[in-house]
Formats: sequence, C-alpha cells, structure tokens
Amino acid sequence: MTNDDSAYAALGALADPVRRRLYRHVAAQPDDVGRDAAAEAAGVSRSLAAFHLDKLVEAGLLTASSRRLSGRTGPGAGRPAKVYRRAEDEHAVSLPPRSYDTAGHLLASAVENAGLDRELQDAARAAGAAQPHVADGELVDTLAERGYQPYWDQDTLRLRNCPFHALAEEFPALICGMNLALLEGIAPATWAPAMDPCPGGCCVALSRRSD
Repeated sequence: MTNDDSAYAALGALADPVRRRLYRHVAAQPDDVGRDAAAEAAGVSRSLAAFHLDKLVEAGLLTASSRRLSGRTGPGAGRPAKVYRRAEDEHAVSLPPRSYDTAGHLLASAVENAGLDRELQDAARAAGAAQPHVADGELVDTLAERGYQPYWDQDTLRLRNCPFHALAEEFPALICGMNLALLEGIAPATWAPAMDPCPGGCCVALSRRSD
C-alpha cells in the first residue's frame, strides 16, 4: 500500500459521522480516553463506540493501549481497560496532487538561512491581527477552528495540536517563533500567549493577563 493509499484509507474511515465525533473527541484530549468517556462524548452506546474506536485504530488514526483507569494495582484492582489516544502519524490528501509541504520546507529553509526570523514573526503577527476580531469569550472556539485543539490545564489554555508540526520539528526556533507571533496577533488583548511547550502538544500556551 502506498502512502497515498494509506492516507485515503485513513480519511475514508472518517466518512461515518459517529467515527468523526469519536475521533474529534479523542484527538482533542491531552490524556488517554476510555470507551465509556468516548461513548458519552459521542452520544452513543459503549459497544458501538468500542466498534468504531477499534476501526479508527485499524485506520491508523488512533492508537490503543490497556491500563487500569482507577489507578489501583494488585488484587482487586480490576481488569485493565482499553484506552485510546490520537496517533501521531500525519495523513494528508490533495486531489489533484499538490506539494505544499515541499514549498513550506523550501521557504522555511530560505528564511532560516537568511536570518529573517524577526521579519517572519512580524508578518505572522500582522496576519493574525488582520483576522476578524476575536472577542474574549471566543478565543477557545477560534483556536479550535484553526486546528490547535485547545484544552484547559487549570488556568492555562494549552494547545493539544500544532498545525505546523512537520515544519516545527525541522525548524523549531523559526516555526515556534512564527506560531507565537501569529497567536499574539489573533488573541484578544486580555490574553497573553507565551512559549510553554508540553510533551506531545504545541509550544505555545495562553493565559489571561493579570493587569
């Protein structure tokens, strides 16, 4: 099976609306998700959720493991439960074929080699500020629409997904700086984006300004 075939199969698995709801819920969570929680979030029975979750694993969109959700060990702790989380493999399809990833790589390499980090950040901040105004209470929805998969960690708004992951892995300082500047432009003045990387997530986190 070619890479394109794998991508088609993975995306085809999301044609079912129940699977889409389950995938979106699991993918947005910072921790493993059990079948009961996934079923409740998708509004379906546990058995139906289990069936579709395993299909998403087969498609390479989720990974599965087993652990005791109670956290207890030893006799009487119960059987381990199957839990799911988003797979890290990226699936992208363009019809007809396009090579935007190649263009992004070439541009990032050229900007980094030319030492134009500040200019890129200025452009990103301006692009974010040029977007429609985001009210204080709209930030979470706006970030979700942009693919960041935001979630609360106490008073900090963390981002489960980096929309620029592939480039950020190869050009971390350049792309993470660009991402921070973009979010500075998007966020309302009452919010302060800052570099605060967390494992498996975005390098930027947001918190409300104290002043």
